[in-house]
Amino acid sequence: MASKKLTLLIGLLCLFLSYSQAQMVGSSYDVRDSSLIPTKRLAQHNEFLNNAYPFPAKPRNEWELGVKGGYTSSFTDVHNWGPTGGFGIHLRKALGYVFSLRAEYDWIRLRGLNYQPSSSYGKNPVLSSYYGNGSGVAGAPVFYNYRSTVHELSLQGVFSLNNINFHKAKTGWNAYLFGGIGAMTYSTFYKTVDDAGNLYDYTGVPGPYDYKHRKDTRKYLKDNILKGSWSTMAERPQGSTLGGAPLTAVGVMGIGFEFKLNNRFNLALEDKFTFTTTDLLDGQQWQNNYTPTAVNSIAQTKSSDSYNFLSIGLNYNIGKHAVEPLWWLNPLDYAYNEINAPRHMKLPKPVLDDADGDGVTDQFDLEPNTPKGCPVDSHGVSRDTDGDGVPDCKDKELITPTQCQPVDADGVGKCPDPQCCKDLKAYIDSNGVGSRSKCNVGDLPSITFKGRSVTLSKDAQALLASTAEKLRNSPSCRIAVIGYGESSKAAQQLSWDRVNAVINYLVEKEGISADRFIFRYGQSGGEENTVDLKDGTGEEGPNTVPAPHPNLRKK
Repeated sequence: MASKKLTLLIGLLCLFLSYSQAQMVGSSYDVRDSSLIPTKRLAQHNEFLNNAYPFPAKPRNEWELGVKGGYTSSFTDVHNWGPTGGFGIHLRKALGYVFSLRAEYDWIRLRGLNYQPSSSYGKNPVLSSYYGNGSGVAGAPVFYNYRSTVHELSLQGVFSLNNINFHKAKTGWNAYLFGGIGAMTYSTFYKTVDDAGNLYDYTGVPGPYDYKHRKDTRKYLKDNILKGSWSTMAERPQGSTLGGAPLTAVGVMGIGFEFKLNNRFNLALEDKFTFTTTDLLDGQQWQNNYTPTAVNSIAQTKSSDSYNFLSIGLNYNIGKHAVEPLWWLNPLDYAYNEINAPRHMKLPKPVLDDADGDGVTDQFDLEPNTPKGCPVDSHGVSRDTDGDGVPDCKDKELITPTQCQPVDADGVGKCPDPQCCKDLKAYIDSNGVGSRSKCNVGDLPSITFKGRSVTLSKDAQALLASTAEKLRNSPSCRIAVIGYGESSKAAQQLSWDRVNAVINYLVEKEGISADRFIFRYGQSGGEENTVDLKDGTGEEGPNTVPAPHPNLRKK
C-alpha cells in the first residue's frame, strides 16, 4: 500500500515539474521601479538611478508561507511500527539570493513494535511495575512497543543551490539545503493492558523470532494481542518540561526541492532529519539482545533517538509591492539584460580614429592616407569617376572616355579624332568657317513604352546603350529626344516623363554629357507611346525643361 502511494506521489511531482517548467518567465523585475524598494534602501536606489552608484538596491521581496504533510519514521531502540505521518507549517524570508531563514512547526507521530521478545525489562521502571516478578503473565517476555506524539519548533537556515544561472534568466525549480536548531516536546505511551485492564499475554506468540519472519510476528501481535488503546505513559527523563511533557533541544537538517506553479504558488518535496538529545523518545533506553538459546542480555544505549520526516507541501508567497522571494530570482538577470539592451546605462559616444580625416574610421579605411579634401567612397578610397587612375579631386577632366586613356597627371586624356569630326571638318572647309552640319552617326532608334509606363524595358536599354556608343565616337554631335502627345495635360506630362527617362538613362547610366541633348516633348505628328532620337547637330534647344504639369504627374 505504501509503495503505491509513493508511486502516485512521484507521478504527481513529475506532472507539476513539467507544468512548472512551462511557467518560467524571462525578466525578473524592473530595477528602476522605486515602489519595490524599502525606505531604508532608497538612498542607494536614488544614487543608482542617477548613475552615481553601479549597484541597484535590493528590492522588497515576498514571504513564503507553507504547509506540508507526509511520512515519518524513527531511529530508536524499538523498530518502526509504520506507516506514521505528520504535518507542518512554516514561514520563510530571504536575506539574500542564496540564504534565507525559516521558522517551522511540525506535528510528528511515531510508533514502534519489536518483532523479538524481551524479558530483561527490569531497568524500565514503568514496565517492571506491570510485569514484575511473579506468576502467570508477570515475569514473562514482552514485545516492546510505543507511540510518541512530537511537537517540534525550529529555526532553520536555508541555502538555495540553483537560482544563480549564467545561461538563462530564471528557473522553474529550486533545490536547497537547510539546517538549524530548535526544541521539541513529546508524549510517549505503551500498550501494556487491554481496555479491561488486563496485562497483554505474549506467551502464545509463535516463533521463530528472526528477521525473516518479522512480518508474521508483527501481524500476529497486531491482530491477536495489541488491540487496546495506548494507555500507559512511558518512562520519562528528568529535566525540563513544557505543559508536563519533556522538553528537549533538537537539531535539524535536510534537503528540499521546490517546483514553481506560478508567481504565487509552488510545490515542495522535502526530507528532514531531526537529531534529539533524548534516548526516551520511544520510552526505552535499554537495548535487549534476543537469542533463542540464552537469556536476553541488556545494555544501555549511548545514542540519542532521532526521526525523519518526508513530506510534500504547498507554499504561497505573501506580500505587496514586492518581488518574488529572492531564491526564485537570478541576480545576474539585470546585468545580462542591461548588456543586451541598455535601459539605464549611460554609454559614452565611441571615439574611432580617422587619421586622414576622410570620414571613414581607420579599421574600415582601405586607403588610410587619402589626400585632404578628396571625396571618398564607403571604403575610404578616393573617388575616381572615370577610372583613369587620377582621383576626382585632382582630375581636370572628370569623365575621360576609355578610348582617350591613359591620361596625364591632371587626368586629361588624348582622344583620337572620330570619323564624324573628320567629316565635319571637311564639310566646314568646303562650306565656310562657322557653318554647322549634321553629324554622321547613322540611324538612331525609337524607344517604345507600353501603356502609360515611363519605365525603360530591357530592349529599350539595349538600344540606348548602342546609341551611347555612337555618341562616344562622335563627341561633337547633339541628339534631339522627341516625345509626342499634345491633346491633354495628361498626355503632355506623360510625354515629358518619357523624354526625361531616356535622357536620364543616357546621362546617368551611359555617362553621356547632358548638354548634348535637346529636350522636346508634347510634339505632334508622332506616336504617343514612342520617343524618337534624331541627329540634332546644328539645331538649337534646351537640354532640360521643367515638368509642364508636375502636380498632375504626382497623382
